[in-house]
Amino acid sequence: MIKVSGVSIHSEVFSLGNISFEVGDFCCAALTGKSGAGKTTLLESLCGLRRVSKGSITLGNRDVTFLAPRERRIGYVPQDAALFPASTVRAHLEFGPRLHGWNRPEIDLRVEELAALLQLENLLERLPFGLSGGERKRVAIARALAGKPEVLLLDEPLTGLDRDAREETLARFTQMQGSAPVTTLWVTHHLEELGEIPDAVWELEKGKLRLRKS
Repeated sequence: MIKVSGVSIHSEVFSLGNISFEVGDFCCAALTGKSGAGKTTLLESLCGLRRVSKGSITLGNRDVTFLAPRERRIGYVPQDAALFPASTVRAHLEFGPRLHGWNRPEIDLRVEELAALLQLENLLERLPFGLSGGERKRVAIARALAGKPEVLLLDEPLTGLDRDAREETLARFTQMQGSAPVTTLWVTHHLEELGEIPDAVWELEKGKLRLRKS
């Protein structure tokens, strides 16, 4: 579950006020709006990368409003994927579990699961430089999922992909949600790309949030 209650975020040049919404367990919601509406700002507040000035954030069954990012049990895919250039795909998938102290057999099993789920088996020893845009995005999603987070946050994961790569990424995501669902908030300003995937759609406009689909 994602529950945002009366959250306000202020900076010198930007403001979001009294934002409230909820995403149910294992559901996928979309957050849309024009460029500059504050979608990434709101996502960063859920991640713990930006402090809120008012309100509360609940992820799973925990109030995480003042917790550090690594304590929030989230998986986050930023717009640029942010892969480590000197690390193989396998190392990316191992990163989260290692950080959380998993043992070697647990890590190996999780890497195998995600590689199969997102069709990365043949890419595990490759570096990001040699991957296509769609492959890089699937690696970023797999890395975000590796530590079995309670919540997955996706910031424009289809940006920069051609039609075939977008369709492939969407297909892998749909398959993943069918077999191993995770509560997801998907930020996009091209809502039509997601088709019927979102269970709910929220729109940010002029610092306010409204429900478009439920």
